[in-house]
Amino acid sequence: MNPIHIPDDWHENALLTFEEFCDLIHTPQRTVRDWRQRGIGPRWARFNGCGRLYVTVAEARRFLRAAMTAEHPSGRTETDRTEAT
Repeated sequence: MNPIHIPDDWHENALLTFEEFCDLIHTPQRTVRDWRQRGIGPRWARFNGCGRLYVTVAEARRFLRAAMTAEHPSGRTETDRTEAT
C-alpha cells in the first residue's frame, strides 16, 4: 500500500475542493461526508456564501499526519507498524 503524499511544492495556503481532497486520499465522498458530520477529519471552509467546501493544503497535511500517527487498538501507531514491516 502506497502512503498518501501531498506534493512538497503545493503552497500551504492553496485550496483543495471537497472532491479533490477525496480523490487525493482515495476515500469515497460518502465516507468523508460522514466524518464531517461526526466532527472527524480536516477543518473545512466555505467562502462568500459559496456552497462548495474547501480545505487548505496545510490542513490536509495536518489531518494526514495525525491519521498516520494515530494509535490503533494494538497499542502501536501506524508509524510503528510501518517501521516493523
